[in-house]
Amino acid sequence: MGQRVEPQENPYLIGHDEEVKLFLNAYNSGTLHHGWLIAGDEGIGKATLAYKIARFLLSAEEGKTYNSLDVAPDGMVFAQVAQKSHPDFKVLERDFIDTDKKKIIKAIKQGEAVDNEMLQGLKRSQVIKVEDVREVVSFLMKKSFNDNWRVVIVDSADDLNTSSANALLKILEEPPLKSILLLISHNPARLLPTIRSRCAKLALSPLQKEEVASLLRRYKPELSEKEVQGLATISGGSIGRAMIYAENDALSMYENIQKVCYAGARADGELLLSLAESAASDDDSWALFSELVCRFARSYMMDCADKRAFYNAYEMMLKMLDDVNRLNMERRQAALCILNAIGA
Repeated sequence: MGQRVEPQENPYLIGHDEEVKLFLNAYNSGTLHHGWLIAGDEGIGKATLAYKIARFLLSAEEGKTYNSLDVAPDGMVFAQVAQKSHPDFKVLERDFIDTDKKKIIKAIKQGEAVDNEMLQGLKRSQVIKVEDVREVVSFLMKKSFNDNWRVVIVDSADDLNTSSANALLKILEEPPLKSILLLISHNPARLLPTIRSRCAKLALSPLQKEEVASLLRRYKPELSEKEVQGLATISGGSIGRAMIYAENDALSMYENIQKVCYAGARADGELLLSLAESAASDDDSWALFSELVCRFARSYMMDCADKRAFYNAYEMMLKMLDDVNRLNMERRQAALCILNAIGA
């Protein structure tokens, strides 16, 4: 079975050749900016690119010209970055809550493996705290190993609060020599304008459908070609979203939404009820249903004959989804109302 590849362990990047070229041109010309804002939708390769840049900088030979960011995946730098143990590399991210920090420390003391699967089951704080940014400041003030670049990945800058954002801004305003900050952002408009203005920008576009399909074949070889094409179609150009969809049978739910909505008043009552029950079964299922029904509606809106009527139904759907979350409405009934409203 295919498994999700974490960005720090992934040597493979597809679909962002122009952004890679832009960065390499800056490096080769000696005009490398100290701050880079890597922006774009979730799941399109921002973190994968950031780690690729980090590995490159930590292994590049000064004065040499490069035409690729690739670093040998069996080399020491690749392993150290993957394990976040390189002396000139740091990741600034939301820290684990105190109780789960203790679990990690206990596991290490007992000689247990602290792998990605274990870490994914632990809870993190809601924001990147100012104390964590101060640790980065201290890290950057130290002499680098072997006069190397020092690289910090901020994953993601969207998680900064006011205090931590201002602390990070001070680093961007007065960066130490040979230090680079790579800020990952899903929504750069929410960042401080002063942070955006002090960073060079790599704006990543959603992947093409065939690029998503190609990555699915690589990461999920057990999928049929029909499933690959279906997931690539509904992914919105995000391989991360496509992988999550594959792991949660989202394609089946999406196809059932299509069947019910296209049938309209002639929809199979048993399928309609089953879909509503499935959507309302738990928080994750409701979140998935909400995302998929919105995705279907936006797609269908482009082709429907009476766009005004459908837009009204779409607005009603959005309001009902919001009401369910705000007012704790009964999800099963809300799902039925939504499916009936947007039925063709």
